Formats: sequence, C-alpha cells, structure tokens
Amino acid sequence: MRVLDGEQVLARIFIGESDKWHHRPLSIALLERLRKEGFAGATVFHGVAGFGARSVLHTAHLLRLSEDLPVVIEVVDTQDHIDRLIPILDEMVEEGLVTLEKARVLKYAPGKRPLRVPEG
Repeated sequence: MRVLDGEQVLARIFIGESDKWHHRPLSIALLERLRKEGFAGATVFHGVAGFGARSVLHTAHLLRLSEDLPVVIEVVDTQDHIDRLIPILDEMVEEGLVTLEKARVLKYAPGKRPLRVPEG
C-alpha cells in the first residue's frame, strides 16, 4: 500500500458529461487510466449546473434538461504523480479546465472490508 500524507497536490479536472474518449465517457476512461497508472485515488463528481469558457449554461433544471452537465474529477497525489498526470490530460482531454493546488493530507488509509462467509 502506498503512503500518502503531509503536503501533496490536488488536481481538479472540469469536463462535460458528454465528453468522450474512444466512444466511452471521458470521466470513466480517465478514472480507469489513473487507476491503471498507479495513482493514489480519484473521485468523479457530477454537477447539477455550470458554465465554462463559452458561457453556455448547462443545468439539470426540469424545464431545460442538459445533455452536457458538468463533471469534476479530483485527484490527490504526490507532485511526481501529478507531473505524470499532465501528459495524460494532454492526451485525453480536448476541452475543459484543470487546476492544481496544494493539499494537506491528514489521513489516507483503506477501510476494513467485512469478512464474507461462504454460503452453503
């Protein structure tokens, strides 16, 4: 298990729900790629409303359903891993916003899984 504590880096990747990577949702493709590349973790958040560089409002409001709601992917990892993230994003993300900031990790530990008792 990797150890992650103290000062690290938080990357936020802002994309749209309709963004694709090889005919798959970009958010899921990025998540799977980061896991494969050994990143500490990532979380995908689906927004209910937002706008970006084009100032087009995307909303989940019932009267105006959007097919491109905002999605944010957050990744907290070491500076070395975040440096490896940049070329991945250059490859996979055509449009959107990426921000980086310092993050102080207080706890990074896997939860305890309950024992599964075989049936039968």
